Amino acid sequence: MEALKAEIARKRKLLEDSKVLTPGQKYFKRNDLLAKQEADYLKNQSSTSKPEEAATSQLNKESSGNEDVGRTLPRKEAIRRLRDRGEPILLFGELEVDAFKRLRKLEILEPEINKGMRNDFQAALEEVDEEQSKEEMLYKKKGEGRDEDAGPSGEGDGSNTPKTDDEVEEDSWEKIKEDAAAQLDKGSRHTDMAIILRLLKFLLNMWGDEMKGRSQGEKSSTKGRNALAMFKQTQLYVKPLFAKLKKGNLPDDISDSLTDIVKHLLNRNYLKANDCYLMMAIGNAPWPIGVTMVGIHARTGREKISSKNVAHVMNDETQRKYIQGLKRLMTKCQQYFTTDPSRCVEYTKLE
Repeated sequence: MEALKAEIARKRKLLEDSKVLTPGQKYFKRNDLLAKQEADYLKNQSSTSKPEEAATSQLNKESSGNEDVGRTLPRKEAIRRLRDRGEPILLFGELEVDAFKRLRKLEILEPEINKGMRNDFQAALEEVDEEQSKEEMLYKKKGEGRDEDAGPSGEGDGSNTPKTDDEVEEDSWEKIKEDAAAQLDKGSRHTDMAIILRLLKFLLNMWGDEMKGRSQGEKSSTKGRNALAMFKQTQLYVKPLFAKLKKGNLPDDISDSLTDIVKHLLNRNYLKANDCYLMMAIGNAPWPIGVTMVGIHARTGREKISSKNVAHVMNDETQRKYIQGLKRLMTKCQQYFTTDPSRCVEYTKLE
């Protein structure tokens, strides 16, 4: 009985909220109630469709302000943007102006494109292509040759030229080698980090100068674009390492390994430097990720697993990236400062 009373009370509350019954009225028609419910439903639906109406109204404003909407964006650019969004570039029976309107509506309704997990190198390559296309458009507008504005290094306005990290004072290989012989691995960890930072920045600057000094044909080729994208990616990767070296808060085990690597690099013994790099990146523990307890008994030789035996490439993504960037700088060092083939790594494969 209580349940029945509760249901009757609920029905009365719904009728009062619907405002079908006017004051003093004892009955109502069912058609009035259905009409009221339909009106409420249409009102709720209109509120959810407001973004599409706003996009349509904005498109109408743009089309009314410009007779030929297709001229506001080149067809090539419209195709690129539609393909980036996974949309067909032209529907059946659709004009180019209609395709542009469809693109504008998509950009208004969904400003951000969810590209998901992306390849870092692919992102760097897209950045290089975008900068190169902007530079070509700039020179086409000027109507002048590239070499006249660029100067001896071919830099132009610098829009597509790689910029190295913090510009340091004029440094040289001999000066770094001399300071390292006097101060490196002498007990001061901050001094060691400062010398490591100087050498790595020096190599990165040399790589940037190499990228700047290339001819326009080499820069525009596929091989040249890939090389510039790799340089930009390495620049991004080693930034956290440079920041830690500058602040002096690099972990002790990585700092010790980097000190050994730098000593061998300055002595041009790239084979030993590569061995130190592998020891730092992978370690020599039987289980490099540091698993020590797999049962109720302790593993044999468990005490041998220390921080220097564990693979640092498995710690986190940032550490993995700057360790990878360090290896690229070591390869460039071997290219710039050659030595005997017996002290090199993959000597015949280097260009």
